[in-house]
Amino acid sequence: MAKHERAAAFTGSDGAAYSVGIWADDVPDERGRFGAAILFVRWSPSGDQPVGHVETDYLAWGKTSAEAEARIRALSLYDVKAALDEAIAQSTSDT
Repeated sequence: MAKHERAAAFTGSDGAAYSVGIWADDVPDERGRFGAAILFVRWSPSGDQPVGHVETDYLAWGKTSAEAEARIRALSLYDVKAALDEAIAQSTSDT
């Protein structure tokens, strides 16, 4: 995302288009860690509006929110795509 100065986007294993967002906790957990995860926004077939989302569990932690986010940003695009497909599979199994 930093290299191209825009959110990464993928076609998920369900055939839908997703864009990538990162979120990190504003307050630390009971162990003093800030968690960070990825939110994938699913787009309509025409791509003109969001129609849902899937998200990962925490994938990184840091001593600050910014540190946790930086660790997520360090993931490769391959790892982010794998996380998307895992989140899709998890959301399908939850229904």
